Amino acid sequence: MHVLMVAAENDALPGAKVGGVADVVRDAPRALAKQGITVDVIIPDYGFEPLERIYIGEVTVAFNVQPHVLTIFKVQQAQNNVSQIVISHPLFSESGSVYCNDAPGRPFATDATKFALFNAAVCEALLQGVLKRPTALHLHDWHSACVAVLLKFEPRYSSLNTLPIAYTVHNIALQGIRPFKHDDSSLEAWFPSLSYNGQQLCDPRYPHCFNPMRSAINLCDKIHVVSPTYSQEVLEPSNYEHGFFGGEGLEQDLQNAASQGKLVGILNGCEYPSNALEGATLADFYSQAENTLFTWMANSEQLQSGYYIAHQRLQQFKATVNNGPLITSVGRLTEQKVLLLCQQVNEALAIDKVCQVINEHNGRLIILGSGDKELESIFTKAMARNSNLLFLKGYGQGVGDLMYQLGDLFLMPSSFEPCGISQMLAMRAGQPCLVHSVGGLKDTVKHHENGFSFNGDTLVTQTSNLISCLDETLLIKKQNPKKWHKIKHSAEKMRFSWPQVATDYITTLYR
Repeated sequence: MHVLMVAAENDALPGAKVGGVADVVRDAPRALAKQGITVDVIIPDYGFEPLERIYIGEVTVAFNVQPHVLTIFKVQQAQNNVSQIVISHPLFSESGSVYCNDAPGRPFATDATKFALFNAAVCEALLQGVLKRPTALHLHDWHSACVAVLLKFEPRYSSLNTLPIAYTVHNIALQGIRPFKHDDSSLEAWFPSLSYNGQQLCDPRYPHCFNPMRSAINLCDKIHVVSPTYSQEVLEPSNYEHGFFGGEGLEQDLQNAASQGKLVGILNGCEYPSNALEGATLADFYSQAENTLFTWMANSEQLQSGYYIAHQRLQQFKATVNNGPLITSVGRLTEQKVLLLCQQVNEALAIDKVCQVINEHNGRLIILGSGDKELESIFTKAMARNSNLLFLKGYGQGVGDLMYQLGDLFLMPSSFEPCGISQMLAMRAGQPCLVHSVGGLKDTVKHHENGFSFNGDTLVTQTSNLISCLDETLLIKKQNPKKWHKIKHSAEKMRFSWPQVATDYITTLYR
């Protein structure tokens, strides 16, 4: 069997990772290869200058009423049946990053055009044999959805429209919606001669708009959601007032897919290397964090207040001995991840209440992450108010690895979590997690067995339960060390293995 994976991210290549999808696109092919599957992984070339390219071929694509020549390279020799491939074009590398931020009012405009061209090049390369025809196609998130659209509706690719296509939804909150027409970044601007079924491709809330994710859900043979619980949650409409995030407008299409036997929930896996950090100390973390802070500071001519306060707080932590619990949190600063921490609780924010509870147990909280500028500001100000909070605004692999290794409790109160990888990494290091019992968090963390969890029917009750669960958890650590160590040991022994995921892919997605 030969599988071609099409994605926007791939952590097997430098500079091609933004979120968890990059980890999946890195690890899943390796696991499939160990079961005898040949896997080609293809993403846009974002300007990987250090990589040695091996020329495969080039294709000419009619796009935006112009011919575009795109070049296809292998960037690594095939390793254990896995080939890493990129498609080069100036549009993909001009920003120097995976994704672009467009002005308000034109969401996804630059990226949607970029990925539509990339998708067209994939289809053309398959048609011309520049890419070997696979047994199955595996598309990831909205960025690859136009592959399915072109294969199903463009007569030029009719010889390819029988290819089995699996489609993985990693983040249903991001759907890549663009107009059908009357915009430079629209389906009819990209492919003006395409005859399509608008009923299958339109956004259910904005019928004049093209929804790539909905299109792929309706057109592909198998729809994969990245945890069993989340595959059930997305069948229900979102209810933001009650703090429930479900199908985000696509619940009816997903219900249809489920009734046709097309919807599959498979939990992502985690790597378990033998060279885990051993003997790491807080001194190691302080040193790594300070060096990382200096690197971030040096990238800006003006010193940002968040970095200055963080450095001062780091010095305070270093100067005082603290035997209380260390609570850690690693992840992108998005509403998905921290909405509950930003809720008002008795004229304060929940993050302040969390710090207060931790302080009552003589503990400290360290948060690593960046993202939404407004949320970064909220957490910077929270750090200024709470002497036991260190907020590191950015991401550093070494800092994150040490936080997983050294923390006593990992905090992950996501409002929704399709799968989650951070909780798996923390558990792998023997750090129990306190999570909101949704999606993949519910499938991986069991209350008082290998971690701690809370839920609630409204944002108010969820926030209240988060704070009370944290207090109860820290009491267990203090008053019942035997139970704590049992939970900690159970967390460390959990295995979410890629070999099992690969088996499930083969038997349920590619057949």
